[in-house]
Amino acid sequence: MADPTPAEVQSYIAQGLACSELQVEGDGRHFFATIVSAEFEGLSRIKRHQRVYAALGDRMREQIHALSMKTLTPAEHAAQGAALHHHH
Repeated sequence: MADPTPAEVQSYIAQGLACSELQVEGDGRHFFATIVSAEFEGLSRIKRHQRVYAALGDRMREQIHALSMKTLTPAEHAAQGAALHHHH
C-alpha cells in the first residue's frame, strides 16, 4: 500500500469528522495534524484521538502510529489564538 500524502490524510479525517479547521503536514512516514472540531467538546485527549482514529478507520491502520495530533475545540483554538496574539 502506498504511503498516503498529507492531503489524503487530511481528506480522510475531514470525511469522518466535522472540523472547523484542519491542517496536516507530513513526509509520508510521519504526520502532524492540527484538528479543530466542535465534536471534541467535553472529551478527554484520549477520547479525541480515538474519535480521529475512528474517522480514519482502516485506511490508516498501518500508518496511525506515525500520526501526531493536536486536537482542539473551537473555543480552545480561539483561546490559544488569542494567547498567541494572532489576527486573521
